[in-house]
Amino acid sequence: MLRFLNQCSRGRGAWLLLALTAFALEMVALWFQHVMLLKPCVLCIYERSALFGVMGAGIVGAIAPQSPLRYAGILIWIYSAWRGVQLAWEHTMIQLHPSPFQTCDFAARFPSWLPLDKWLPQVFVASGDCAERQWSFLTLEMPQWLVGIFVVFLVIGLLVLIAQPFKPKKRDLFGR
Repeated sequence: MLRFLNQCSRGRGAWLLLALTAFALEMVALWFQHVMLLKPCVLCIYERSALFGVMGAGIVGAIAPQSPLRYAGILIWIYSAWRGVQLAWEHTMIQLHPSPFQTCDFAARFPSWLPLDKWLPQVFVASGDCAERQWSFLTLEMPQWLVGIFVVFLVIGLLVLIAQPFKPKKRDLFGR
């Protein structure tokens, strides 16, 4: 399996699939916001940013999958997935155990060099409350689903990183 993951990480297809998966999840988030009129909270916006990180990792890896740039894509992927797990877990705990002492901010705080909320307010401006439960599917709230999604991204990213030293087997004429 590790040799297979190494081989996949050296081709554009797997990286583009990673980016496309994250993009599809972003489109679902925007559909929830603009069509179903759910209000994203600050943690939702940060989780959305982590998904953009995973999508960016897919794009970085797809640029030159045979080069060492692939390692940058893997590191961005793992970092973004890890931050996504942390944020979704925090969000889940706020929803499952609401407290007036544990709340989220009113507005997302992005660095001054990357004011995403100013550049794309339709995507990065928060308007909801983190403790409010707005949507569930199969008894799980949205942050609980995101914990699972980010864990899957993280596990696969770690497996791809572990697989990097395992070179694909070279086959001879007789398939050995």
